[in-house]
Amino acid sequence: MNITSADFVGSFPREKLCPLSELPEFAFIGRSNVGKSSLINMLTGRNGLAKVSSTPGKTRLLNFFLINKNWHLVDLPGYGFARVSKKEKDNLTTMINDYLIKRQQLAVAFVLIDSNLPPKEIDIDFINALGERQIPFAIIFTKSDRISKAQLDKHTGLFMTELSKDWETLPTWFVSSSQYRLGRDEILGFIEEVSDRYRQA
Repeated sequence: MNITSADFVGSFPREKLCPLSELPEFAFIGRSNVGKSSLINMLTGRNGLAKVSSTPGKTRLLNFFLINKNWHLVDLPGYGFARVSKKEKDNLTTMINDYLIKRQQLAVAFVLIDSNLPPKEIDIDFINALGERQIPFAIIFTKSDRISKAQLDKHTGLFMTELSKDWETLPTWFVSSSQYRLGRDEILGFIEEVSDRYRQA
């Protein structure tokens, strides 16, 4: 897929305020500091599209971007919230869950996992919850350039082994590096394939 345009649509505090559209949506979510903004910028080829911050957990709204005039990229707040009050955490959790559960235009939620770390219970639990709610998703392992291939294989292998305890068929997954644009073609190709199926449904 060639990205010819990427335009900011708006930021929304609740699912019911999101754009009225029949276009497929691809959401990106992960724990704080997983490299989500860098990944979005790498995929779209726009360095400033999503704001990259040195402070984890800066995304507080549902941020919509129109890609190639035919699908929406949605930047979701992270889970495992960084330094927020209980009230704000509850509000963010409700906003995320409402979007993931109620949004009929959601084609795939990409769950970002830091490949530098061994499996984290919070990530496994989040993915299992998506499965229980029958929310379509795929996994992207980020920051793969920061570790050796042996460590990368070990961490991704351990993660998928953990998932296999609850999943008969493992979900689709990708390895990415925002610095070296690794995984870009594969992820965009997957989005294009899902978009085609979405429109034919």
